Amino acid sequence: MKQIDEETLERIIEQITRQVLILVQEGNEPNGNGAGKPDVPPLSAQDYVSRVQPVVIAGADRIATTLGVAPTDGSMSHMIDHTLLKPEASQEEIAQLCYEARKYGFISVCVNPAYVKLCSQLLEGSGVLVCTVIGFPLGATSTEAKVFEAQQAVREGASEIDMVINVGAVKSRDYELVERDIASVARVCHASNAILKVIIEAALLTDEEKVIACQLAKVAEADFVKTSTGFGPGGATPEDVALMRRVVGPRMGVKAAGGIRTYADAQKMIEAGASRIGASASVKILQGASE
Repeated sequence: MKQIDEETLERIIEQITRQVLILVQEGNEPNGNGAGKPDVPPLSAQDYVSRVQPVVIAGADRIATTLGVAPTDGSMSHMIDHTLLKPEASQEEIAQLCYEARKYGFISVCVNPAYVKLCSQLLEGSGVLVCTVIGFPLGATSTEAKVFEAQQAVREGASEIDMVINVGAVKSRDYELVERDIASVARVCHASNAILKVIIEAALLTDEEKVIACQLAKVAEADFVKTSTGFGPGGATPEDVALMRRVVGPRMGVKAAGGIRTYADAQKMIEAGASRIGASASVKILQGASE
């Protein structure tokens, strides 16, 4: 019998998973009569067996996937923004992200603005929020552009906005511009009962600048400060999280994001003062909690 290598097995499992996600999505669409009942029957145990059988025939003696049984310890899931921001993300990958968010009970999915409407549709009624990024990843767009992006995002279903500050303005000590930039987007968010998180991109700032950026976010009435975009020269560190928590106090949120890949990483951020975690490795983090 021909043996199947691990990489090929994972690729086959991924293909099966995507087919199932497409079926689920199609099954939730209204039929031609507008009755809202699925035209596609729900996936049965026999359907699942028929899809997995080729993998077994190819040589696998067990089937495993991150979309399997949820970890029993879900205590951290309500603190995680399940994130997919890579520019090449496909609709199928976004659908998988939403599936995982439903299954594991993550507080939100964090996606690029182009996928806000799709995520809102896929997550309707699930309790999982839709988060998107504004002025991403550089923060160097105009205030007017950020305001427009935020308005469009909340109109399409985003209930959380992660906005990148104008890092260059912080470096130039143009604090009035930075405060106005944040406050303008905050007004848009709060008018629609959306939450604003301000990404300070800590790896680009001195400690003094981190303190000033957090103070400006607080004055501008943002709801959170966030460490990183994940696309900068460095990600979250416990030291930065602790500093940000000291500056904003106990009532404002602190989100740690960038380079958080294990349960131990997430625990360090929470112990340092993070009230939210942004991660693309969210499922592995929860599995680490169970282990």
